[in-house]
Amino acid sequence: MKKKIKQIIFLFSFIAISLLTGYLGSQLTGVSIPETYLSISDKPSFFPPTWIFAPVWSILYTLMGISVYLIWKLREKQKVKKLLILFFVQLILNLLWPIIFFGLGQYLLAFIDIVILLIMIIMMILSFGKISKISSYLLIPYLYWVGFASMLNLAIVFTR
Repeated sequence: MKKKIKQIIFLFSFIAISLLTGYLGSQLTGVSIPETYLSISDKPSFFPPTWIFAPVWSILYTLMGISVYLIWKLREKQKVKKLLILFFVQLILNLLWPIIFFGLGQYLLAFIDIVILLIMIIMMILSFGKISKISSYLLIPYLYWVGFASMLNLAIVFTR
């Protein structure tokens, strides 16, 4: 019973850490993200409605938390430690993007950050997949969304 409770606590902790990253990223920008999106005058034609971002990111952060929990649960200490480092490095890059893009208005620098983030997500999917296929599959929507966000970011770089 104690083992099950501990697992549930860790599952929710990893989800909370992921969600908290998104929350911190939005809070540390110093601006209202929806208003900032609306104020970008030269949005690309494929720019989605601003209301879609919060629910999509909430789902993605939850999937990320579940994914890393499945890796942690395997308890192969040496492998898990390396994978957790990979997870937290990409989480930091994820945290930095809204600060650079919205807070600083540095669209090119934000694009560089998001490209590095994409590389880290691919590395994470491939590395997680060696241990848990399900864990890596849970990250695929994240890869697609960040790829889409990269295209939006690049389009905004070219319109500025």
